[in-house]
Amino acid sequence: MHKGTSPNQFFQTETVCFDQVPLNSAEQAKRERRTAKSGNKNGNPITLKSKLLAAIPDSASSSSILAAESAGSVRRVNVDTGDTKQVFRGPSAPVTCVAVGGPDNKTLFAGSWDKDVWSWDLASKIPGRKYSGHTDFVKAVVSTKLGGKDILISGGADKKIIVWDSGTGSRLHVLQDQAVSMMAIQDLVVDPVQSGPDEVVLVSASSDPHIRRWRIRPDSCEQVKEASPDEPGAVRHTILEHDTTVYKVVFDRESEEVDLWTSSGDGTAKCLSRLKGFATDDSMRHGDHVRAVAVTDQWVITAGRDEDVKVWNRSSGKLYSTLEGHYDEVTDLVVLDGGRRVVSVSIDGTVRTWSLDQADLDKVNKEKEDKEKGVEKENPSESKKGLMTAEEEAELAALMEDDD
Repeated sequence: MHKGTSPNQFFQTETVCFDQVPLNSAEQAKRERRTAKSGNKNGNPITLKSKLLAAIPDSASSSSILAAESAGSVRRVNVDTGDTKQVFRGPSAPVTCVAVGGPDNKTLFAGSWDKDVWSWDLASKIPGRKYSGHTDFVKAVVSTKLGGKDILISGGADKKIIVWDSGTGSRLHVLQDQAVSMMAIQDLVVDPVQSGPDEVVLVSASSDPHIRRWRIRPDSCEQVKEASPDEPGAVRHTILEHDTTVYKVVFDRESEEVDLWTSSGDGTAKCLSRLKGFATDDSMRHGDHVRAVAVTDQWVITAGRDEDVKVWNRSSGKLYSTLEGHYDEVTDLVVLDGGRRVVSVSIDGTVRTWSLDQADLDKVNKEKEDKEKGVEKENPSESKKGLMTAEEEAELAALMEDDD
């Protein structure tokens, strides 16, 4: 398969190819709007040559992320210096997900459309073991420890979750829902509270609205039965709090309960309370498909198909600020600097960094308010023109005449 970097090669959102298929009026208008918007510098964009499908923090650098590219690679992006030269190559198809793990967290894992999970040494970029077993795109990967071993867990469009011994490459378990049909896996996360040395509790999100929990041991695995939030003593087969696809599941390490935050194609991001059996405790209606959610001690950040990054006040649950800059779907969010910044990546091929300092968000809000009112920013060069008094301007004009 050819490795393409053309923005039209993978994940066309309007037509098969802009250059070959005529656009209808709505599609043409959308394209023109995106073209006009693409030149903005909001979020200090770092522009790459391919679509960005996922991102995680870089454990080797507090100012870098590791981004999954549709060009078939993982790229280290330093958001402070703009350096993008370090690339992990191998797959001949889009990379959809990334994780860091293995001994001393020195291994990079990446799932690809080629149905494999690839690995590299994080420092040298030397390719390592390849994990083959899925029969369709790999959509999610996560790494953890179990029974003293490093394990890798991957989920695919083949509706399977595979648990691997990352050291040997052998398959330990294959997880599938035997009661409720499970669609393509969208995300995986390990529960940091209920997991221990000899047992991992995994949470999976998929293209159906069901969130599932799995208990994984070295010699066995099972799906967790959930307590019903409505009927004491009753159980439910899955956590069902959304109406359609769940794209992201994130544990909130900032709260004492370490609740589960989710984002969905139903247009919402939700906080599922651990103490209430993972029933909805709070909900933010972002609008359209919400592809990503991130949390800090002060904010909830959401992003998705509408191209905007939205910042919500955790205490009130109200929208605080909308960060506009991307001109195509936002696919992931990464919190940096202990919650002081958030990085967004997008199908538009840009990496943008946003301050979460309240004063900076207030400034964004004020500029947006002024723009809506038609108030233009003062041009410093124009303001200087008015610094001379009428007498000084007359004197300057006389001097100019004398020079003539």
